[in-house]
Parts: sequence; C-alpha cells; structure tokens
Amino acid sequence: MHAAIARGDTHAHVPDYVGYDAYVAAGGYRTLAKLRAGEMTAEAVLQVLDAAELRGLGGAGFPTGRKWRTVRAQPAPRLMAVNADEGEPGTFKDRWYIENDPHRFLEGVLIGAAVVEAAEIFIYLRDEYPAARQILLTELAKLPPGGPPIQLRRGAGAYICGDESAMIESIEGKRGLPRHKPPFVFTHGIFGRPTLVNNVETLSFVRDLIERGPDWWNAQGRNGRKGVRRFCVSGRVRDPGLKLAPAGITAQELIDEFCGGIAEGHGFRAYLPGGASGGILPATMADIPLDFGTLEKYGCFIGSAGIVVFSDADDLKAATLNLMRFFQHESCGQCTPCRAGTEKAVALMARTAWDRPLLEELSAAMRDASICGLGQAAPNPLLTLMRYFPEEFPA
Repeated sequence: MHAAIARGDTHAHVPDYVGYDAYVAAGGYRTLAKLRAGEMTAEAVLQVLDAAELRGLGGAGFPTGRKWRTVRAQPAPRLMAVNADEGEPGTFKDRWYIENDPHRFLEGVLIGAAVVEAAEIFIYLRDEYPAARQILLTELAKLPPGGPPIQLRRGAGAYICGDESAMIESIEGKRGLPRHKPPFVFTHGIFGRPTLVNNVETLSFVRDLIERGPDWWNAQGRNGRKGVRRFCVSGRVRDPGLKLAPAGITAQELIDEFCGGIAEGHGFRAYLPGGASGGILPATMADIPLDFGTLEKYGCFIGSAGIVVFSDADDLKAATLNLMRFFQHESCGQCTPCRAGTEKAVALMARTAWDRPLLEELSAAMRDASICGLGQAAPNPLLTLMRYFPEEFPA
C-alpha cells in the first residue's frame, strides 16, 4: 500500500513490489533464457500464442500471434514499442502491473523482442505514473544481459497517444498525432522501421501462457469465451479495483462475485462496459459476456475493460456530457470531424432538451470521417444513452 502522503510532498511513493531477485527465485526469466539459448524456438512460442488465441488487451483485440508473425516477416532492423500510456477513464491496470509485478511484464517484453528479433525496445509510459517510472528505472538496470537496449519514454498526458501511430510520433520526438493508414506500423513504425506494438497486460500474460500452455488458458473463460483478463471496476460497487476474472464474465457476475455487490443504498442502473469510449448499457443488459465480439451489436465494445458502474443516484445525461467533454479536451485537432464534432456535440448536449436527430447526424459524421479511434468512438456513450434510456428523453 502507498504510505500516507504529506501536503506538498512531490516525491514518488514507491509501493512494495516483486523485485528482480524475488522474481528470479520464483522461476522468472527461465523461459526467456530457454528462448535465447535455442532450447525453445520462436515458432514454438508463436504456436502457443496462436493456440491460446491471445488477443491484444489494450483495446483493439488483434491476435497477438498473428501480429508477432507479421512483424517477424518484415525486413530488419525491426523495433518494438510498448504502450503503457493508458489514458482511458476508468482504466488503471498498466499501473498495477508495473507497480506490483514489473518483471512479469518485462519478461513478456523481452520474449516478444526475441521472437521478432527487435534491435531496440521503447517503453512509452504515462508520465502521471511517477512510481511506475521509478520502478522501471530501477529494475531495467537489473535485467539479464544479452537483450536489446530498452529506452523508457515519458508520455505527455495525451489520450490520443493510445493510438499506436500517435504514440510512435511522440516516441520520435514529434507532436502525438495519428498517422494516416496505410502504411501500418508493422511495416513503417518508429523511424520508418517495422515495429511490434503491444500493451502491458498482453505482455504480462506471455510467460504464464508459455509455461502453463494454451489448454490452461482456454479452460479459464466463461460463457463460451477463453482466457482471463483484468477488469478495472469503479463506480457504485462495494469493492472497486482491479479484478482478475474469466474472459466472458458478465457485468452482473463481475459485480456480484468480485466486487461485493452494488454499493450500500444504491440500485444498479447502468454501466460502461469498455471505459469512456465503450458505450453505456442499462442494468437490464448486464448479462452480456464481456469480451471481444460480444458487445459490438449493441453499439458498445470491451476495449481495455474499464467497467464503470452507475446507480439510480447518478445523472446519466450529465455523465455522458462529461465523457464528451473529455473527448473534446483530448482531441488532437488534426481532423475536422473530431475537432469540430466533439465541440459541437458538447454544445448541443449542454442544452436542457437534446436535438436527437442533429446529434445522430453529427455522430455519423464523426464515426465515418475521423482519422483515428478517438473521434470514431466518441459518440458511443451518446448514441447508446439515446438508444437504451428513453426515460431520459421525454416527448
């Protein structure tokens, strides 16, 4: 636990965590050593990832094994970037991994780099995580020799750098603006070189997955899904926080089994299934499995699994307006549909009576014409609120 912080104290307060010696004593870096010594082949690692169908857990859900194979097939030199700049409201799992078990994440990084034969690694860390930065600076110096150099780059607090191409622009020392695609980063990434980009949580599962095997992973899911993931649960629950739970668990199961139920004196009314951009659903739809591909038909997505729970004491229109204000603030301004669209949406939503046809038309323009996922997903909470909460819009 973090120690009490005195007023005016600006130093990072580093929590207790699993350091290098403790991690190695518990079997850490043995899998990496086998891979580097040739006792395990890159193809064997890729086959495990394919069999387990491990997907990118930063939000996009792209199959990890396919991504590693694609980058590995590109001409050298190849590079690797790790996105630890989580900026999605309601998401805090990258911080947990780095501040509790950093070497499990770092071994996954080094395994990925070994498989694609990356010449250099860049870890892009949210600058609002000073303790995580201090831990990485300390523990990177202790890593076993023989790997590629690792650079720790500090983000500037830009939500837009959750887009991999904007992150790469920032790593290169430029303003974090999304690139037009194609070309994609697996062929033209950092400094124009093929680049493997993964998220912290995805890499944190790699070692366990290789050592325990895909059968272990595939047996963990629920409601027909596979694997586990960490859900960031906040809002009106008795025990909020980071929960390791089966992929495909429903919001109701997650609240009841892992969060102690709804907070005292509150009634479950709604939830965000995927952070600020994942849409909003009513409590009557809390039986949908939380995983990739299960929420899209309802106008939502799981994203990075930031679950925010609302009760009957919350003003959902005000909460949705607050989310749109966040998107307006975080828009990079590069493209008109997002820059002007979020501003116009905030102005329309701030009115007592919402012009629903105009908001729907504006949302369609943002989704169809924005360059990156920020503008494309910004209307999700607005559209799902109008769709599933008719009581908020009396005739």
